[in-house]
Amino acid sequence: MSVPPDALNPHSNGLLAALPDEEWARWSAQLEFVPLQLGQVLYESGRPQSHVYFPTTAIVSLLYVMEDGASAEIAVVGCEGVVGVALFMGGETTPSRAVVQSAGGCFRLRAAVIKAEFNRYGVGMHLLLRYTQALLTQMAQTAVCNRHHLLEQQLCRWLLLSLDRIAGDQLVMTQELIANMLGVRREGVTEAALKLQKLGLIDYARGHITVLDRAALEQRSCECYAVVKREYDRLLKTPLGTHR
Repeated sequence: MSVPPDALNPHSNGLLAALPDEEWARWSAQLEFVPLQLGQVLYESGRPQSHVYFPTTAIVSLLYVMEDGASAEIAVVGCEGVVGVALFMGGETTPSRAVVQSAGGCFRLRAAVIKAEFNRYGVGMHLLLRYTQALLTQMAQTAVCNRHHLLEQQLCRWLLLSLDRIAGDQLVMTQELIANMLGVRREGVTEAALKLQKLGLIDYARGHITVLDRAALEQRSCECYAVVKREYDRLLKTPLGTHR
């Protein structure tokens, strides 16, 4: 199977694209391309992490997993960011699990390399810190959204956040997967998705969701999507979905 050019281009990732020439020269020599498959686990809760991952065309969900196996998504990472912030923040492990939500390309760096680069106190470190602040905003807003907003609004937020992290307007997602990410019943997702489809905002068929009217989807979403997007755009200086 051929790999799309975007997937193989490390500058399809916003953080890698923002590195100055000197740092890029060091990082690029250590980058390793890896294809990510749907459902692939990049790290487990409490387990040591061996790499950080910079998605180019893949989307990765960070899930918090309960003792009984129930889970809910706390953040989503795509071409704007990096998976594995615990490594360079000094935590080594995290209670969350990282699972590939949408298959695609990715570049990774070994733990020792990212730690060494972070400890140089250069532009790369500041980029990673600003990204981490944006990620924390997404996590906090997700918690508030799940507690206070309607499922339809949560679904709109989730679709928009995912759409920002891929090229195009189509997501390959089953309703069961979305329900697991949002931590809700599948029947609720089905009802919300059918409503959005009847309004002409999306088209859903056989696990493929096509966004037909993004502007209307943003209007039906709660404030949480806009809050998260503004913070990413402010901290990373490149509007989500535009750096490719």
